[in-house]
Amino acid sequence: MKRMAFFAAFVFMLCLFLVSESLAQRGMMWRGSGGWGMGTPYSRMFNPATVETITGEVIAIDKLTPLSGMHYGIHMIVKTEKEPISVHLGPGWFIENQDIKIAAKDRIEVKGSRVTYNGKPAIIASEIKKGDDVLKLRDENGFPAWSGWRRP
Repeated sequence: MKRMAFFAAFVFMLCLFLVSESLAQRGMMWRGSGGWGMGTPYSRMFNPATVETITGEVIAIDKLTPLSGMHYGIHMIVKTEKEPISVHLGPGWFIENQDIKIAAKDRIEVKGSRVTYNGKPAIIASEIKKGDDVLKLRDENGFPAWSGWRRP
């Protein structure tokens, strides 16, 4: 009988250890913004004074690491009437988990801040419209949708 109680206690402690270890690892994966949070050097590039709206056709979608040390993000090249331009959407983990999927040859409307990135014009998107669907990425001040709750 003592052996059975010892075995049950051992299994219980092992399970407790494994669950706590699993939760600790999961918490580590989500720690920090990967350089995409508000107040980071990349986020400060968004300028509400340079917000504009463009329309065009998506000609490419790819991963991009905007600044050293950041986690990868998603960007696309949009061919407008005037020029092809790089449009930065946001962190890969956020964009890849949205219901709205954007692909090459889609016609879209992009609202965002025009910036200079690596010496070329680019847009940091705040909103993407594809047909009747709207993907909201940032508010009018550039606060990222993936950053969660904040005080008004």
